[in-house]
Amino acid sequence: MQKTLLASLIGATLAITGCAEQAPSNSVNETAQVSESSAGVMNDNPFFQPFALQYGAPDFRIIEDDHFLPAFERGMAEQMAEVEAIANNPEAPTFENTLAAMERSGELLTRVSRVFYNLVGTDSNEQRRAIQSELAPKMAAHSDNINLNAALFERINTIYDQREELGLNDEQKRLVEVYHQRFVRAGALLTEAEKEQIRALNEEHSRLTNQFAQNLLAETRNIAVIVDTVEELDGLSRSQIQAAANAAAERGHEGKYLLSITNTTRQPILTQLNNRELRQRVWEASAYRAQSGEFDNRPIAARLAQIRAQRAALLGYDSWADYNLETQMAQKPEAVFEMLGSMLPAVVANVQAEQDAIQEMIQRRGGDFEVQPWDWEYYAEFVRQELYDLDESEVREYFEFNRVLHDGVFYTMNRFYGITFEPRPDLPTYHPDVEVYEVFDHDGTSLAIFYADYFAREGKRGGAWMSSFVGQSHLLDSKPVVVNVMNIPKAPEGEPTLVSYDHVTTIFHEIGHGIHGMFSNVTYPTLAGTSVSRDFVEFPSTFEEDWAAHPEVIGNYAKHHETGEPIPAELLERVIQSRSFNQGFDTLEYISASLLDMEWHSLSADAELQDVNEFEAAALAKHGVDLTAVPPRYKTTFFSHSMGGGYSASYYAYMWSEILAADAFAYVQSQGGLTRENGNHYRRNILEVGNSRPTMESYIEFRGQEPTTDALLIRRGLKLSVE
Repeated sequence: MQKTLLASLIGATLAITGCAEQAPSNSVNETAQVSESSAGVMNDNPFFQPFALQYGAPDFRIIEDDHFLPAFERGMAEQMAEVEAIANNPEAPTFENTLAAMERSGELLTRVSRVFYNLVGTDSNEQRRAIQSELAPKMAAHSDNINLNAALFERINTIYDQREELGLNDEQKRLVEVYHQRFVRAGALLTEAEKEQIRALNEEHSRLTNQFAQNLLAETRNIAVIVDTVEELDGLSRSQIQAAANAAAERGHEGKYLLSITNTTRQPILTQLNNRELRQRVWEASAYRAQSGEFDNRPIAARLAQIRAQRAALLGYDSWADYNLETQMAQKPEAVFEMLGSMLPAVVANVQAEQDAIQEMIQRRGGDFEVQPWDWEYYAEFVRQELYDLDESEVREYFEFNRVLHDGVFYTMNRFYGITFEPRPDLPTYHPDVEVYEVFDHDGTSLAIFYADYFAREGKRGGAWMSSFVGQSHLLDSKPVVVNVMNIPKAPEGEPTLVSYDHVTTIFHEIGHGIHGMFSNVTYPTLAGTSVSRDFVEFPSTFEEDWAAHPEVIGNYAKHHETGEPIPAELLERVIQSRSFNQGFDTLEYISASLLDMEWHSLSADAELQDVNEFEAAALAKHGVDLTAVPPRYKTTFFSHSMGGGYSASYYAYMWSEILAADAFAYVQSQGGLTRENGNHYRRNILEVGNSRPTMESYIEFRGQEPTTDALLIRRGLKLSVE
């Protein structure tokens, strides 16, 4: 999810898009100078004016990598000139000449940043990575030159003090409060000496988060598992084996097979591989990545945690967790630890029951060993088959990618909101696998442009996310241009891509982020779309997940890829019932990662640099979640959400948001389910308003009350108590 660039430049920390630029040390004059090296491309740089395509969508036909740095340099210079003019305006500060003017500033920088950072995440190459490294300290300095501008803050502070007497509407008042809070939290009230310390820490933080991400991207290639013989791949489908052979050949390993490693500790392929030794190789390649050699992230992670603690202390907080959570719905670390801890007894009890069943299955199938992490999902699949008589390969036959997208996701969006997705093959893309759609509202008016980038490839970082090339704003008269990104393994040419049910729900999840951006209906870009707190932003996306299993929806898309026959009712029932299977494992690996994130960011500023492996082990043991067979979803050295910055002290947000989503979805079902009336009510009160009002106010306006955790535990199929 990506907030507006301006939000990032005035102190917000961006996350899943990998655009976490924080600020740092160049002077205003240095930043405001356009280098001579850019002079030769001044006249033909496509970023120097808005793109002519609909809604300002990027024209990838004319964008070259050499255009980026000159555009960034000019963009920073232009915005700093605009900011200086605002800060030094001799007229008395008003909302229009200060806050609205700030919202209009940085047009070029916003345009190039949105394109560049999206491409770095989805279609990286050596030159783009080098540009990213060069930009990190410059963008950090640019951010600080805005955040720590004393004259600018004086104007903002004056308006803030007078906000109740200025006749502002609710959204304008909210914008004043958001700006004031961000500037204060960035260090606007610090002494000059303290500001210099913040600048230095911000510069180092920017450089290290960039290095952390680049190490992981490099490691993704390095840790791929090379398999010598096809016999070792027993359990994989013919299509999967062919894809592995093609991947190996592309890397120069003709006649061998390559298994790529995805971004979590758990690897989906472990459910299928019959060869236990190969399963262990795959799991260890995942779990121990970035812990040695050239791309060792251990010292980087330790220093990042220390930097954040030091920044928090300078700003008057006990820890980074205290600082970060102040603006979240949770507000305090104690609330997060209480929420996670309250669930642990029931979750651990469920895990123990699952482990007992898996251990019994190992013995029944002739195994003479204690279950290890590389065994869990493999034998859990046998347990699941026995409980529900489900064969994953059989189920996949009914989940063909295009049908899931069009007859599942797009169908649901039409039924619930009345919107339609029309292909736009005339609009250029940054990769042949990307499809473009124009989104039309229920009344036929054009709403947004949507890019669908779902398939894994080299140069794309792991995971799934949503971002924007253009954000919505009535002030700027801009409509949203949104992208959804995933890493689904693509079938060989000429064969259908069959996806797991996990991938199905993730496609629904990401469209939830997408429509959060596309339905935005606010005036000011800082408050638009997904620019909400971390523990709210995953609510709209998680809410959409549950439509994947809705009887009407799944009946519309779950059809055999060859015959077109709908999934048999009896098989469909077993698929839906099996959703609660292994939820103890799923929940515990998530909670463990959330606790690890919180422990890293609860360190005090005077804490010494930590040994990453020792700290991780102690943190898990402290909370009683150090189960050998159930490791955290992410270990520290590849925990991009946490160490990458965007979700530092905020990974809990997925669970917090899931509480909202489960409660909201249950409420919608009680009101008639998949109806336009329900969709309009949800859209109007949750999706359209962005951050134009406090998020709990939005939830109560929609739901009529604050959420409870009951629906979450039911959603996950967990026992509500421990006997």
